[in-house]
Amino acid sequence: MSATSATSARTAARTTGRFTFADWQEQPVGPADSTPRLARSTVVNSFTGGIEAGATHAGYTFTYTGADCGSYTGMELLSGTVDGRRGTFVMEQRGTFDASGTRCTFEVVPGSATGELAGLAGSGSFTYRHGDTSVPYEFTYTAA
Repeated sequence: MSATSATSARTAARTTGRFTFADWQEQPVGPADSTPRLARSTVVNSFTGGIEAGATHAGYTFTYTGADCGSYTGMELLSGTVDGRRGTFVMEQRGTFDASGTRCTFEVVPGSATGELAGLAGSGSFTYRHGDTSVPYEFTYTAA
């Protein structure tokens, strides 16, 4: 992890790691055989590295604009540690997907962090390639 100066009195830090996903449950919203179409999913992720969170809780809404492409938004509740500081926080995610994989950016929902993470702010990203069993992420953040 490397740290750089932030414009405020807080210092921005960058951390990396990997996550895996499991228990993907997807349900259509409206007609399942139309394009465009909507779907909702719930997913359990597990983060290692700078973010350590065993079993997260995530909910997503997908817009399919083709057979394997579209975009999504979602929220994910993480309980664990960020670089050793324990607490809980919510990430808001926005991404796109196609036949090759998924690209996502995310940010901490303001005011959602608790415990030693209270005051946490930050954003990050990941790129998932179909067939990968774990996904690398990067996260830049400030903590109170």
